[in-house]
Amino acid sequence: MKKVSVFLGLTILILLASIATRRTVLYAAPVQRTSVQEDVCAKVPRGYARCLAVLVRSQQQLHPLNGHIVPAGYGPAELQNAYKLPSATAGVGQTIAIVDAYDNPVAESDLAVYRAQYHLPPCTTANGCFKKVDQNGGNSYPITDTAWPMEIALDLDIASAICPNCHLLLVEANSASFANLGHAVETAVRLKATVISNSYGGYENWADAILYAHYYSHPGIAITASAGDNGYGVELPAAYNTVTAVGGTALTPASNARGWSETVWNGTGSGCSTYINKPSWQIDTGCKKRTVADVAAVADTNTAVAAYYSYNNAGGWIKLGGTSVSAPIIAGVYALAGNSARINAAAYPYAHSYALNVVTSGSNGACAVPYLCSGVNGYNGPTGLGTPNGVDAF
Repeated sequence: MKKVSVFLGLTILILLASIATRRTVLYAAPVQRTSVQEDVCAKVPRGYARCLAVLVRSQQQLHPLNGHIVPAGYGPAELQNAYKLPSATAGVGQTIAIVDAYDNPVAESDLAVYRAQYHLPPCTTANGCFKKVDQNGGNSYPITDTAWPMEIALDLDIASAICPNCHLLLVEANSASFANLGHAVETAVRLKATVISNSYGGYENWADAILYAHYYSHPGIAITASAGDNGYGVELPAAYNTVTAVGGTALTPASNARGWSETVWNGTGSGCSTYINKPSWQIDTGCKKRTVADVAAVADTNTAVAAYYSYNNAGGWIKLGGTSVSAPIIAGVYALAGNSARINAAAYPYAHSYALNVVTSGSNGACAVPYLCSGVNGYNGPTGLGTPNGVDAF
């Protein structure tokens, strides 16, 4: 009997240790499984833009005790740490405008869930932090569709992650045409946004490059635009020489002084504009005209971010990548810096590149001039001058 008792006692101890070990693993990190990635928005014809979010479909992690979903993907703490941002103390008095197409009817309530999950201060219509308008500044919101509401949720969440003290202005364009999106940008300017984020892009062609450029030229306001998710090649509005074109990286934890490493995301856009002149502050020699990008942040779908999206029975917590992530990150960094009214925001990083993390590896395709599609020391096309290392470059 003694032997049986000892055996049973050892067995129970082993089982308890095994349960404890499994529980520790479940708490430590989201379970990594093979995922399916898909563009949130479909391709569009000339004169229109598509949102640049990429959905990563993978199983979420369940809390071992109460069954609550733990968001997979990077949240505010990781993003703020990776880019050394003063998010807890800066950003007061700044307004980030999110310009997107169509309506997200649950934008404010979904935002509340995201911010509560990560213990960010509430940002609501009631407390004056959140405001949603149509492209004319009123409340005649456009119709909704099956794609853009997810983009809206992502943009609001990521702007919140970077600058939780900022006010948020959501401007919903009637459609994804450059004419309507551009009109929404001008409404954001009229409503006193200090930074404007644009997570969309469309084909660069002569007519659109000329017709819609004025919508994105507003001195004293930082305007960010996603570089694209199709690899080497440029899109509008990122190619305009009055905006900060934002490329994408893969961001992973590392055992170095920074604690993180970054490489070029193979999906990010970059290259030479065919029609738009090179700004005076951009002195690289591989493009006779405007070069994309200027700076970058995480966008890789394999190092995706968490967002909350419940519309149309979407299920809540999701993972997203694409340069739709990097554009609101950089918009948030400009807001934290609070300098836009006093500087040329598009030019400023070029005079302060010492305050950026240079990305020296990875590629987004093949090109005749290697730095236009590969990470190298100094300036390169996919990540521009680099990624934020604090706010001094902004």
